[in-house]
This record gives sequence, structure tokens and C-alpha cells, in this order.
Amino acid sequence: MSGLNGLAEPLHRVWKVPRLKVADLRDYGIVVSFVTLFLILTFTSNVFLTRVNLLNILDQNSDLGIVACGGTLVIIAGCFDLSVGAIFALTGVVAAQLSAHMAPGLAFTLGALTGLGIGICNGLLVTVGRMNPLVATLGSALVISGLAVVMTSGMLVTVTQTSFSSLGQGTVLGIKYSIIMWGVFALTCGILLSRTVFGRYIYASGGNPLAARLSGVRVGNVRIVAYAISGLSAGLAGVLVASRVSTGEADTGASLPLSAIAAIVIGGTSILGGEGAIWRTILGVLMLALIGNGFDLLGVNPIYQQILQGGIILTAVGVDAWARVRTD
Repeated sequence: MSGLNGLAEPLHRVWKVPRLKVADLRDYGIVVSFVTLFLILTFTSNVFLTRVNLLNILDQNSDLGIVACGGTLVIIAGCFDLSVGAIFALTGVVAAQLSAHMAPGLAFTLGALTGLGIGICNGLLVTVGRMNPLVATLGSALVISGLAVVMTSGMLVTVTQTSFSSLGQGTVLGIKYSIIMWGVFALTCGILLSRTVFGRYIYASGGNPLAARLSGVRVGNVRIVAYAISGLSAGLAGVLVASRVSTGEADTGASLPLSAIAAIVIGGTSILGGEGAIWRTILGVLMLALIGNGFDLLGVNPIYQQILQGGIILTAVGVDAWARVRTD
């Protein structure tokens, strides 16, 4: 009997069914949710699973996707960027106004670089200026928005050059440039975050800044670069949308920061920093896109879309909080 009892314990360990952990929900819940929603829409709508509709979803959400990828780096590094909406508007205005004096390609480049420069300034405010990230980027957003209004006098900047719309409306093999831009930017950010030493520094800076500093990581410099990439992402999105509509507008992008943060959090990136991935953010963006597209195709009242999105965000934040409690 003693021999059988001794054998029972190893067998119990072998056949023991692993329990689902809260951290698993945070890490892989977005995958299950996305696949489930995709299948539901596939079987409930005849239009959803068509090439035209799927490409439209990617095109319409490419600007949000680009901004969310840049914002993911900032949040993983332990900060926030609420200025991306204002940067988005300003860079579109800059590109539209400069297109009257130079080639559209150069105007797009200078517009995107404007976003990069503002991102660096935000990083300096947070690190060198030791300001709270929320307050610093909220204040800079007000300044940038005001500057955009001054530059346009509150008017739309309409571009009549047909070549200006090539970036936002051009295609390659039937795929919009906007989708390609999102894919390239997401791939670049993903490689930077998961395959480089700098990526590990970003995780360390957000996970435990003090330990990172003691290990020789220049947390301030890491966060400045993260803000620079976030500013660049907003600049790219701004010139892309300005090109799409051939218009620069100062009063646009107000909801972009919250939409980007929502997509990042829904994707499973920790709002407290130190956890996350670009592929999760992409799924978060697509999750929000599928909800909006599905509600339109099925003719559901849009107000329920807000309720559902809000519930998903609260669930994602709650799961992340519980996962951290269990792992601490």
C-alpha cells in the first residue's frame, strides 16, 4: 500500500489539470475575444468577410493603429501621452500648408518630423522637467492645439494639388498605402520592442524604474525616445489623414488619445507599465474596429457600441490589476 501511495502522488502531478490564471486572461484574453467576435460577424453578416470590407476596416483604422503602436512604447515605459491628438492635427496642418511651397513628399516628411520634435519636447518635460506625464502632455496638447488654430485662423486648409492625396488614397495591388504604412510601422515597433536591447530597457523602465537605474539603464533617455516615437507616430497619422481628405484641420483628433489608450489597454498592455506587446495593441485596435463595423453591418444602435467598448475597457483594466496583485 505504501508503494501505491508513493506512486499516486507523481501520477497526480502528471494528470493535474492546470488552472486558468488571471495573468493568462490578460495575456491571451484579447486573442480569444478577437477570434470569437470575428467568427460571430462572419456567420451573422454576408458582407463582413469580403475583401472590400476587410480592407476598408484596415484603411479606416490605420491612423489609430499607427498612433496606438507609438503609444504602446510610452505606456510600457511607464508614462502617458495625451498630446497625440493635438500633434495629429498640427502635423496635418503643417503638411497641408507646406504643400503650396514644395513637393508633397517633402511636405509630408516635414510634417511627420514636426511630430517627432514635439515628442522629444514632451519627453524632456517629463524627464528633465520632472513633470507628471498626464499633466505635462495635457498642457502641451493645449499649446499645440492653440498653435494649430493660430496657423489656420480657425479655417480649413484645403489642398488642390492632386498629388497631395497620393499618400492617403494611393494603392499597391489594391492595398492602400495607409495599410502598408501601418504594417511597416507596427513591424518596426514590434522588432524594436521585442528584439533589441533598447526594447528590454523600455520594459525595465516601466516595470521597476529604480531597479533599472541601479542596473545602469538611463531611464530618462529611454522615455525621451519613447515619447519621440509616439510623436512621430502621431505625425505620420496626421499627414496620412490630411492627404486622404486633402485638407488640414486644426480642430480634429480630439478623441484620438483616448481611443489609442483604449486599444492599447484592451490589447493587454498594462496601464501601469512594464507589460505589453505591439501585436496585442494591433489586436486591440482591430477589436474596436470590428465592434464598430459589426454594429454598422447589423444595424445595431450605435449607443450600445459605446456601452460595450466601455465595458471591455473596464474589464481589461480590472484583469490587469488583479493579475498584478497575484504576481506581487
